[in-house]
Amino acid sequence: MKVLMVLTSHDMLGDTGRKTGFWLEEFAAPYYTFRDAGVETVLASPQGGQPPVDPKSAEPKAQTDMTRRFDADPEAQAALANTVRLDSVSAADFDAVFYPGGHGPLWDLAEDKNSVQLIEDTVRSGKPVALVCHAPGVLRHVTNEDGTPLVQGRAVTGFTNTEEEAVGLTDVVPFLVEDELTKLGGNYSKTADWGTHVVENDLLITGQNPGSSTAAATALIARHGLTQA
Repeated sequence: MKVLMVLTSHDMLGDTGRKTGFWLEEFAAPYYTFRDAGVETVLASPQGGQPPVDPKSAEPKAQTDMTRRFDADPEAQAALANTVRLDSVSAADFDAVFYPGGHGPLWDLAEDKNSVQLIEDTVRSGKPVALVCHAPGVLRHVTNEDGTPLVQGRAVTGFTNTEEEAVGLTDVVPFLVEDELTKLGGNYSKTADWGTHVVENDLLITGQNPGSSTAAATALIARHGLTQA
């Protein structure tokens, strides 16, 4: 099995002057879930190279066993520092695609035509796509072959409005993930804030928040009959 992980290249939190990017746990937990299951993993981002880490996700209180494992893993750090450009990859070369979240994707990947094409091509090829936390917002312009929104009529989840309120960014983000998925006709569901919640609907797998990233990755590899070592 070969999985493409797509990370943001966007590092500014609106016009606040603060930095953002991808959420470290949402990369590290799936990355090692894949590696421990023997899954080949390729990392990509719109600009290539080192994607920005949200500084808050690197703070001590945000650390997990998986982020600490990453901090002690020079090989993984080198892979992250050398992501390939998103416009250089093809859905045909992968068995599945995984999108870590963080706030960055709301600005770049949500509007990125290469990302839209990648997801559409992957799903239309009968292969799964998983997205966690803010990353389900990347689906906002993705459509079915008939032009309807991909999420329309599908069970989905993503970062909740109340979780966004809790981190104080409701009025900073370009759109709220929960509202956007609902507006597009998705059958949005959620659990308690910060609880683990993953929804599978055919080829689409979505996770609510950082704590849902391992479960989303596990669901993705289960599609190929693999298990974590």
